[in-house]
Amino acid sequence: MLNVTATFFPPIEEYFNQLQRVWDNKWLTNRGALVLELETALKEYLQVSNILVMNNGTIPLQIALKNLGNKGEIITTPFSYVATTAAIVWEGCTPVFVDIDPIHLTIDETKIEAAITPNTTAILATHVFGNPCHVEAIEAIAQKHHLKVIYDAAHCFGVNYKGQSLFNYGDIATCSFHATKVFHTGEGGAIFCKEEALRHTLFYNHNFGHNGPLDFFGLGINGKISELQAAMGLTNLRHIDHILFNRKKAVEYYNDHLHFGLLQKLTLREGTQWNYHYYPVLFESEVQLLQVQKELNKENIFPRRYFYPSLNTINYTRTANMPISEHIASRIMCLPLSHQIEEKDLERVCNLINRNLC
Repeated sequence: MLNVTATFFPPIEEYFNQLQRVWDNKWLTNRGALVLELETALKEYLQVSNILVMNNGTIPLQIALKNLGNKGEIITTPFSYVATTAAIVWEGCTPVFVDIDPIHLTIDETKIEAAITPNTTAILATHVFGNPCHVEAIEAIAQKHHLKVIYDAAHCFGVNYKGQSLFNYGDIATCSFHATKVFHTGEGGAIFCKEEALRHTLFYNHNFGHNGPLDFFGLGINGKISELQAAMGLTNLRHIDHILFNRKKAVEYYNDHLHFGLLQKLTLREGTQWNYHYYPVLFESEVQLLQVQKELNKENIFPRRYFYPSLNTINYTRTANMPISEHIASRIMCLPLSHQIEEKDLERVCNLINRNLC
C-alpha cells in the first residue's frame, strides 16, 4: 500500500538512547530537560527568536486566538485544514472568509480590506502546503487597520522566505509536529512570536497559567509536551536534512515525469526555500480527479484530496460562496510523497496518472 505520506521512524536504538535519559531523570512531563533541549535545538536550527513546543498543532492556534482574537471577526482562508477554522469558532470568534489566490492558493491579499469591519480583530492566514502568503501585503494591511496577524504554518518546518524562517512573520505563527509532518514528535506542535512580552503570556497560557507551583499569572490550559515526545523530536532532528533531501528527489521526479499539459503543479511564491512537504496537483475537473483517484486506488495507491472541502461549505461555518477556493478544492489532490518513497513507486504513480489524463 502506498499512502499519501509515511511517518519517519528513526533508528530505534537512537530513540531508546533518548528514552534512557528520561528514565535516568525520572521526569516525564512539565518541561523537563529534553523539552528544554528540544526548544534550544529547534531555535538554533530554524533561526527563530522564540519558540514554545506544545502537545499538538491546534492548541497553539487556540492560544493565539485567545490572546489576539478578542472574540471578534477573524479574516481567514477557506482553503486550509479544518483545524484552522475550528480553532476560530472554538475560541468564540467569527470566521470571515476571503477567497484565495488561484496561483499560490493562499489567501488573496487584494480582497482582505473589503472584508474588514469594525468587529475585525485579526487575520488568520495559512501558508498553504508551506507556500508563503503575501506576508508583506498582509503586514501593511494589518498595520493600517490595527489588526493582529496569525499564521497557520502547520506545513512550514524548514521553509525560509526571503532569507529567514517563515515562522518569523506575523505576530504569531504556529506549526504542527504531527506524525505525518516533515519533522515530528509523534504528536506535537509549536508557537512562535517575536515579542518577549507576548511570549511570556503564551508560556503561562500553555501551562495552566502557573507562576511557580502556588501562584498564577492568569488563565491557562494544558498545552505542554511530554519528555517522551521531546525524545522523538530530538532523535528525528538529527535526520531532518536527510529527510528533506529524499523528499526533494521525489518532488524532482514528479516534476520531470508528470504530463503537465492537463495537470498543474503548485507555484511557489518567489523567494521561497521550500521543504517539499506535499505534492499537490490540480486537475482540469473534479471528474478527471475522481477518475485518476479511482485508477490509483485499484493499484493500492492512496493520494489525498487535500484540502477538501472548501471550509466555507462545512456545516458550522456555511457562509458566502468562495468560488475560487471551492473550484480549487474540487480539483486538487496530493500525491504520495515521503522520505522513503522509491523510484519504482513514483514511476507507477506517474504512469497511472499520465495514462488517465484525458
